[in-house]
This record gives sequence, C-alpha cells and structure tokens, in this order.
Amino acid sequence: MTCSAKACRREAVWAHLWNNPKLHTPERRKVWLACDEHRVSLGDFLSLRGFLRETVPVAEIPADAG
Repeated sequence: MTCSAKACRREAVWAHLWNNPKLHTPERRKVWLACDEHRVSLGDFLSLRGFLRETVPVAEIPADAG
C-alpha cells in the first residue's frame, strides 16, 4: 500500500478514516493512506473540511472501510 499524497510512492503506515456527511451515511468510512511524512498534511486537509473521523495504523484498518 502506498501513500495517497500526490506523487508520493512511499509505503503507507497510517490510514485516515473519513467521510463526507453530505455524501456518505454516518457509519461509512473512506480511507486515505499516509506515510509518516504526509500523515499531518493529509489529516489536516480532511480535518479542515470536517471529514476526518479517525487515524489508525495501516494494520488496524477496519475490514468494512473503503
């Protein structure tokens, strides 16, 4: 799994679980993957829009997320 940041090809170690409440049901979780370098910037992008729900290690991504 690779980082979701544009042009980044590093291995992802974090998963930002998010949803857009205008489009998704409250329990739905989309996933953006992040390397250590992009964890904060990707998380901030989602947080500023009110989309970020949780950040977990890649190994802990829920089976129903995606």
